[in-house]
Amino acid sequence: MKKSITLFFLLAVISLVSSQSAVTNKQKASIQKDSIKKSKKAIEIEEKKMDSLVAVLGVFKPFKKAAHASYYADKFNGRRTTSGAKFDNNKYTAAHKKLPFGTKVRVTNEKNGKWVVVEITDRGPFVKSREIDLSKRAFMDITSNRGSGGMLVTIEVLNN
Repeated sequence: MKKSITLFFLLAVISLVSSQSAVTNKQKASIQKDSIKKSKKAIEIEEKKMDSLVAVLGVFKPFKKAAHASYYADKFNGRRTTSGAKFDNNKYTAAHKKLPFGTKVRVTNEKNGKWVVVEITDRGPFVKSREIDLSKRAFMDITSNRGSGGMLVTIEVLNN
């Protein structure tokens, strides 16, 4: 989270500096001060949103590190899952062999730190080396290599 905030702040400052080349020095100083204040406010708002998200979702308890994750093939779209829900590759859902249906799980890509919160709605994967099957949307949101069908992730279970 800190990396993304720092990156956002850095990009905001860079874009302001490059777009103000025709502005006078006095205006430039005034604009930079104002934009830094606005950037700080935006960062504070983002931090508050994340804090409230954690408050709503609760605390995540580590479940498994270096787990192999894959994603559902498109052919499963529209079929019924083991829990009885209709599968949709555009939702944030997952299949796990043992976790109860309805469990909220945070899945973090170990290479880039991106994460998603998914709900367990199905059983599987039925490949011995895989720990969790994500919906295509959840998988694509956290992957760094769009061409691959698997990645190493950390799985954390919501502890209510």
